Parts: sequence; C-alpha cells; structure tokens
Amino acid sequence: MRDRENQLLAFVDHLREEERSEGTTQKYLRDVRKFLSWLQQRTLNKNEVSDWKAQLLSDGYAPETVNSMVVALNRFLSFIDRADCRVRTLRIQRKLFRRQERELTRSEYERLVETAGGTGKERLALLLESIAATGIRVSEVQYLTVEAAKTGRTEISLKGKIRVILLPHKLCRKLLKYARKQKTVSGQIFLTRNGKSMSRKQIWAEMKALCKAAGIAADKVFPHNLRHLFAREFYKICRDVVKLADILGHSSIETTRIYLLSTGEEHVKQLSQLRLIS
Repeated sequence: MRDRENQLLAFVDHLREEERSEGTTQKYLRDVRKFLSWLQQRTLNKNEVSDWKAQLLSDGYAPETVNSMVVALNRFLSFIDRADCRVRTLRIQRKLFRRQERELTRSEYERLVETAGGTGKERLALLLESIAATGIRVSEVQYLTVEAAKTGRTEISLKGKIRVILLPHKLCRKLLKYARKQKTVSGQIFLTRNGKSMSRKQIWAEMKALCKAAGIAADKVFPHNLRHLFAREFYKICRDVVKLADILGHSSIETTRIYLLSTGEEHVKQLSQLRLIS
C-alpha cells in the first residue's frame, strides 16, 4: 500500500509538472484512488481494469463519466509503466441534445442574481454576473482584478495557454464600485473576509445555498453552467463557433459544440417549423 501511495504522490507531481490545472489533477487522483480501492489486493492486469470499467457502468455511471475515469486511470498506468493494462474508452455516439433538466435557463440565472442581491449577498450576485458575462472558468475568477476592471481586459494563463478576456463596460463599473466599497485598491476583487482568494469549493457552496431561496433545482446551479449559459447567449448573437472557442479557451471546436447542443424540446419546435406535415 505504501508503494501505491508513493506512486500516487509522484503521479500528482508529474501532472503539475505538465501544468495540469489543480481541478484536473485532483479529479485524476480521485479516479485512480477509486480504482485502487476497488482493486484492493488483487493483481493489476488488463482484465481487472476492464472489469472495473464494466462495474462503473453497472453502478449507473454515465458513459461520459466512465470514459473520463478511464482516461485518468490510463494516464496513471502509463506513468507507472503499466501501459499493457490500459483499456479503450467506450464508443459513444455524439449527443444531439442536451438534458433540459440540468440546464440553467436565462430566467433562472436572472432569478439567482436577483435573489442573491435581495438577500444581501452582494459579492455572490456580482460573482454570478461576472462568470456569466465573460464565460470564464471558476478557477479563473482570480484574474478579475481592480487593474482588469480599469482597463476592461484581463489576461488569463491556464493549462499552458494564454488568452485575453474583454470585460463589458457595465461589469467593469460594477466591479470597481464593489472594490471601492471593500477598500480594495489593487489585485483580486473577489476575496474572503480574510483577504484570501475564494476557492472553487467556497464558490460552489455559496451558489448551492442560494438555490432554495431562488426556487431553482440545486443540480442546475454550479459555476460551469454559467459558462454554458454565456456560450449559448454569445452564439445566438455572433453565430461564430470558432470565435466562441477562442473566448472559452477550448483547444477543440468539438468541445465548444457540446456547449451549444439544443434541448429536445427546442429541436421539436425546429422540426415543426419545417412545415412538412400537411
């Protein structure tokens, strides 16, 4: 067991050397630990890895989730020189529709912001607007600084890539007003009471706590759904998936397309507009 723990620690160091985000690193670590916990004292081989993949499906994990866990484990197996145990991911037909019950609508987003402001959670309300209006990741909130609000742009360095995000004028004014109120003259705007950066966990928790008061299902409310909302609203205006991919920081346009999937209900409406039924 000690050897496995040492391998895991070395694996984490390797991922960080590759400049993987902390979120990705921790996810890989959780997935590998899950497999090792399942494997217990049995001998590591390809059959065991295949059985684990099948077990995940049997336990009700979505195929996409299973694939993400297999990718994490495969990377670990390569790292420890056991590429012979790697297995293929599941073949999944590209989705045509997104799950409507998990998608945050614009009206629900507006209700969240209104509820946060109405209950005295000014920081949370502004944070929701900042993510939704720029499409940044929750890990990129740290780049929303007083300096960025003054210039209307911020340079984000993440996953070995650098991209420039432009901030709407109205958002800049609100950010600077909030910063003055908090007596923040420079640096990050969204800070804890102790003057530290807000963590992903804290942002997530504050958003979840807002759900009940806003009357919105908790499984719809998480930071990445605000990023999806930005993508859909931006695409409605510009209809340029390449530009949107650049703004979101996606290496592949296929990733951006996932953000733009319509719901089944929207697709049915589009079919009706064809007027092919007499």
